[in-house]
Amino acid sequence: MLDILIRVVIIAVALIVAVMLVPNVEIPPELWQLGVVALIFGVVNAYLRPIAKLLSLPLTLVGLGIIGLVINTALVLLVAFVSGQLELGFSLAGWPPGEIDLDVIVAAFLTSLVVSIVSTVLGLFRTLTPGM
Repeated sequence: MLDILIRVVIIAVALIVAVMLVPNVEIPPELWQLGVVALIFGVVNAYLRPIAKLLSLPLTLVGLGIIGLVINTALVLLVAFVSGQLELGFSLAGWPPGEIDLDVIVAAFLTSLVVSIVSTVLGLFRTLTPGM
């Protein structure tokens, strides 16, 4: 249980960093909403990401891993869509609602990169810290 809570906090911190670095990305103003968005992000990463990675394995081998970036971008778009349906306040360049345009895709791509990097760094720090 503590491990899940730590992962949600890491994702929440990564989302805050993404908002500070990536233009056109907004997170919920309330802390509980940010926690729910981070929980949704964690569930999507825990359950859907491995399935998508497995199904895209042949393309990943041919494309030298670039498909992983596409999958991560799609998962960020999915989290934004679910957040929009639940009215939690996580949006990418004003989406959702509306149409997905280039600004939304660029914001999702950059957000996926920042979240991946920050989550990896914080995850490494967690594993290197004794007692955690």
